[in-house]
Amino acid sequence: MGAEATPTENRLLLRPADFSNLAEALDYAAAGVTGCNFYNGRGAIDTVLPYEQLREEALGLAHRLLGLGVERGARVALAAETGPDFLRFFFACQYAGLVPVPLPVPITLGSHKAYVSQLKTMLASCRPSIAAAPGSIVSLLNEAADGLELAFSGSSESFLALPEKKAALKPLQHSELAYLQYTSGSTRFPRGVMISQETLLHNLRGIIQHGLKVRRGDRCLSWLPFYHDMGLVGQVLGSVASQLSIDYLGPREFAMRPRQWLALMSRNRGTISFGPPFGYELCERRLRQGEAEQFDLSAWRVAGVGAEMIHPDSLHRFAQALAPAGFDCKAFLACYGMAECSLAVSFAPLSEGLSVDHVDADHLAESGRALPAKALSDNNHATRRRSFVDCGSPLPDFEIEIRDKQGCVLDERHSGTIFLRGDSVMSGYFGDPDSTRAVLSPDGWLNTGDIGYRIGERLVVSGRSKDLIIINGRNIWPQDLEHLAEQQPEIRSGDALAFAAPGLDEIDIAVMVVQCRETDEQKRADLIERIRRRVYAELSIDCHIELAPLHTLPRTSSGKLSRSKARDNFIASRTQLPVDSQQIAVMAQQQAV
Repeated sequence: MGAEATPTENRLLLRPADFSNLAEALDYAAAGVTGCNFYNGRGAIDTVLPYEQLREEALGLAHRLLGLGVERGARVALAAETGPDFLRFFFACQYAGLVPVPLPVPITLGSHKAYVSQLKTMLASCRPSIAAAPGSIVSLLNEAADGLELAFSGSSESFLALPEKKAALKPLQHSELAYLQYTSGSTRFPRGVMISQETLLHNLRGIIQHGLKVRRGDRCLSWLPFYHDMGLVGQVLGSVASQLSIDYLGPREFAMRPRQWLALMSRNRGTISFGPPFGYELCERRLRQGEAEQFDLSAWRVAGVGAEMIHPDSLHRFAQALAPAGFDCKAFLACYGMAECSLAVSFAPLSEGLSVDHVDADHLAESGRALPAKALSDNNHATRRRSFVDCGSPLPDFEIEIRDKQGCVLDERHSGTIFLRGDSVMSGYFGDPDSTRAVLSPDGWLNTGDIGYRIGERLVVSGRSKDLIIINGRNIWPQDLEHLAEQQPEIRSGDALAFAAPGLDEIDIAVMVVQCRETDEQKRADLIERIRRRVYAELSIDCHIELAPLHTLPRTSSGKLSRSKARDNFIASRTQLPVDSQQIAVMAQQQAV
């Protein structure tokens, strides 16, 4: 059955998430003609699931879940593979008064031990009463759940054999949890974010009404994981709450055939699709010469970009490569958000494309002030620049402050930690009051752990506070180091991770691990030398460079590169660095001559 089974046009009056809970949102969407389409990696449609059918099947499954006799608010662990079963279970929980907990699925083969260990820790954290997974990985889920007291654990199919409890359903209400969202773990171990129905729907209203300005006739496409906040909230729940049809492509299928993203957007006249910067870059790299002309991307009005630091260069290349397909660079929509805020915090203006702020990099590193870069300094030498993408204004009712280490609020263009307060902020981390107190104040201010600055009401995000490298009192952003490595012809974007690690003298030095396919020892040594010289010439700091095999840089469950894991791996791989910080300084100065 083709995509036309869930047409874009809907006979319902658009209601932009003005519901009291998710069950009510699906009830309303089910009265229309829109729904979901699931595609395989070759672009063929596997399943068509209208919202009307999703509601009917979720209701039947809800009665089966109730038949297990678990208490209201019990957690249901769901291995969140991209497919209709996850949606059925997620909304069955909404109707049955249970709390779904989306869990990651294996990204790569050969990660059995690591995946089971990750699941085991998450299950111990959320303490579920029920667990479900697709048949292909249910054995891994059962292995991770060994020792837990579960009412039932099994494959999606095994739940269909359960008896239904003939009782009135009492959906989760506005003050109850909608789900637990595990953070990606990019800077620490994942924690279960508690998001209530009221909190979620408030954020969805902001996204739909103000961020995207959803209109009748919009159609979405997503390849983002269902266990990631952008994939779950922004795409799955956002589409239901705005009654839009959505086309799904699995993350693994996208990684193998990224051009299917473009093909499906072209075929189905998609208007809204989001991705992290690496998704756009991967797509552009895989595009063959002249291939863009076979696509029609003229309907793509919102090409959302978020989930990680936004580098404008790769997005400009994507726009240039896809211009023959009718892609408009003004469709790029930079945004900022995090699971602790349901999803979205700020959006750039629609239909304006990327706005880039160029600042004096040395002044930023030394004083923390993001002053606009000038073409020429007073002594006629060009200033070193850093470029940051403007992530726009916060959604209504969000308060944003930039604070220094002492907690004092900073003025415009002063860089510091981003603090947020608003109706979309979480109530805390499940079962973890200490971690909650560490980031959430009694009066509702959330310490995001992100670094940024304001330009008027607009927010510019420049990095993670835990990623910041401090050398001799200077603030060095790891992205600067990584960018310098990526300028070498052997290195692609995303092939380098920079961080600080202790030297022999216990003083932190800058370290960079770089993926490289070169096997010739002399050429490898030459590459290390070039990168080290470039870093010293540009930043006046010394850096230990280490080459690693391809596909070995660590990633989070959502696919983002993890500097903290790279640092841990680096330290664990050796008891000490080969030289101390002073030796590296001397070597670098000699080599820079």
